[in-house]
Amino acid sequence: MKRWGFIGLLALVACGPESSTRPVTRGQACPGVVAGGMTHRQGLDSPLPSRVGQDGRQAVIIRFHRGGGQTRASRITAAAGAELTRGTGAKVSAIYRNIPAVAARVTPLERVLLERSTLVESIEEDQTWAGQGLPLSLPARVLSSSEGVAPTDEYSAGLRLVQAPRVWDANGDGVVDPGAPTGEGVRVCVIDSGLDVEHPEFRGAVVASHDFLDDDEDPTDKSARGEWGQGHGTHVAGIIGARLGQGSVTAPRMSPGGMVGVAPGASLLIARVLDEQGSTRMSVVLSALEWCESQGARVVSLSLGGGTATRSAVEAFKAALDHGMLVVAAAGNQGGPVLYPASDPSVLAVGAVDANERRASFSCMGEDLGLVAPGVDVLSTFPRGLGAFAEMAVNDMAPMSRSLLYSPTGDALGRLVDCGQGESLDACQGATCDGFVAYVRPGAVPVDQAMSNVMMQGASAVIFGADDGPAGGVVDIMSLPRRGHWAPAVSVNQATSTVLRQRLGTYARLTLVPMDYTHVSGTSMAAPFVSGVAALLWSAHPTLTPQQVRAAMEASAHDLGTPGKDPVFGHGLVRAHDALQLLQ
Repeated sequence: MKRWGFIGLLALVACGPESSTRPVTRGQACPGVVAGGMTHRQGLDSPLPSRVGQDGRQAVIIRFHRGGGQTRASRITAAAGAELTRGTGAKVSAIYRNIPAVAARVTPLERVLLERSTLVESIEEDQTWAGQGLPLSLPARVLSSSEGVAPTDEYSAGLRLVQAPRVWDANGDGVVDPGAPTGEGVRVCVIDSGLDVEHPEFRGAVVASHDFLDDDEDPTDKSARGEWGQGHGTHVAGIIGARLGQGSVTAPRMSPGGMVGVAPGASLLIARVLDEQGSTRMSVVLSALEWCESQGARVVSLSLGGGTATRSAVEAFKAALDHGMLVVAAAGNQGGPVLYPASDPSVLAVGAVDANERRASFSCMGEDLGLVAPGVDVLSTFPRGLGAFAEMAVNDMAPMSRSLLYSPTGDALGRLVDCGQGESLDACQGATCDGFVAYVRPGAVPVDQAMSNVMMQGASAVIFGADDGPAGGVVDIMSLPRRGHWAPAVSVNQATSTVLRQRLGTYARLTLVPMDYTHVSGTSMAAPFVSGVAALLWSAHPTLTPQQVRAAMEASAHDLGTPGKDPVFGHGLVRAHDALQLLQ
């Protein structure tokens, strides 16, 4: 297993001896500094791949006539359609059971030949979809301070908010009550980026898996080179089904048991569809959807999206519902209308709120929104060693801080220097090449650009402050690109920001230690809370239909907006205990 270590401050800010105490020339960088160095971004903010491959072929979904007034001679099964498609020279990648269609990559000539066939109904774009963890490009905002401290037991603030412990640990003693519904007997299919299958929190949880990118049964979230992906699927799966009392490497003052999922007895089905950059094709998701059905899933958790409705996708999700599966999807992080497939009429769309039940500014809204759930600064499992816990010391203070996602671990000591918004190579006031701790106000430029700018001026660690918003908030979890040379970086709350600005010029120490958990924001984190609650309901009432499970969650939700269903919160905050009470 590869751990991200902090390989010495000199490796990150390798200033020559002759310039180690010399002030930086304004607008210029310290000699020999290596900062950033990305050739492309990787992680939650990655650019989407082109629909046209290097071989010049386009990714499409080819639909064939089936019923609907078509003559018998013009109807064809998907299997026969695959043979027809291959006959043109096209490369077929998937054949569907629930819809009369195949996925393929075609040249322009092959597409023309297929369009001329009387057996072909239409050819749809094979859209690119992406994970809905919080992108780096979103502006910083303010969170509740109640989520800023690691829980001393395994019950996170989000878990308590959806009432999961009240369902299976009514007396709060940290032990599952005999006979209580825990999701046992219910299979939840996580269609995502894969999983760290050796993470202790999932021991005994995964009953089947398939990697739809590598076409094998190993769903590990890694590239062919053995490099970890973004960890998105591991985080999502932990929210649903992390086991009670099976902790991995945790942080100081955090429960040694780690954390527990909403449905700690549920069986997990892992379908890897997102690549290391967090992207996939619609055709791959539809294949995974059919695989989930074949494996007996009752719930499908989809923390991805970004396309538009097509006839094939709408039919595929309706078939999933008709065949007994409830599909739960992230509403999206763009703040606008609910993204597809969450907006599909057969899918339950989930938006995000913070620990104070306030709507997350990034959460998409609209009439398609069904429920909301915790999606701000959510603690969950992460690929082993890639999470980080941060501690800060400034004089006699030890203020709360949160490591940036994918920040390297290690220890840094230096003067606290005001670097403004980190927007240029002369942003740091009084910077020297002997190393210092940069204080940056985020928002003017992307996080990685601000990091590069202040590191080039000699910064050995970076603190991102929060100058606006109510006291006690914590800056939204931000992310560094997976590749490149970075210094340890943290974010702090608004109250701490005020104190740090008063102590500019004094010495600060940052210590980041690796752990197997992390905090992430996004509607990707909200959707699995609802998936877990659905598993609890099915565990208690196995004969329910997907429509009945959804109706129970919506009718019992805590109404947060205007009375009744509204476009900001849908039916409200999902609550497991109240939903079970309603069913009983």
